Amino acid sequence: MFTGIVAAQGQVTDLVHHDGDLSIQVNVGGLCANDVKLGESISVSGVCLTVVNIDETLFTFDVSAETLERTALGLFEIGTMVNLERAMMFNERYGGHLVTGHIDAVGYLVSRKDAARSVQMTFSGDREIAPYIAQKGSITVDGVSLTVNRVHDLTSGVKFDVNIVPHSLEVTTLGERSVGDCVHLEADLVARYLDRLRHCSR
Repeated sequence: MFTGIVAAQGQVTDLVHHDGDLSIQVNVGGLCANDVKLGESISVSGVCLTVVNIDETLFTFDVSAETLERTALGLFEIGTMVNLERAMMFNERYGGHLVTGHIDAVGYLVSRKDAARSVQMTFSGDREIAPYIAQKGSITVDGVSLTVNRVHDLTSGVKFDVNIVPHSLEVTTLGERSVGDCVHLEADLVARYLDRLRHCSR
């Protein structure tokens, strides 16, 4: 589990394509990772991945065919910058919201414009994730916990607006996002369970 509070940015340094899946090596840079052990989970731009090799600040993760199908990790290149967060500890403050690292949809940045010192971004998502996005609710975009300002329902899916404050623009990859870029979207976990309970109680 994660909180959506990005601890550091990393950079993809190597990609090895296997028979249907992928290994990604990331320089974790400023991530406080001296005590990371093999098998630990780290959020890489919102995707929960397992550390399979450690070489100082170079961490290697295996990406399954299932994860490649549901995320945009297959589009990563050497040099791609990623958001990093270690798994949460339950004796610490939850700065964002409960995040699993299991991506619900790949969305796209539709527009961005300055809003005082912040930047207002509008993202699109498909019909599958649309019911779980609510005004003033939480959503994770590339591993960043954000508050939804407005929701625009469409026949093809949904658009939603968020404000990215200066700190988040500086410490995450969202500040470098351009219109048309794809992002990882994870809906609020509570909304997922409420929907499941509603269906099971019919």
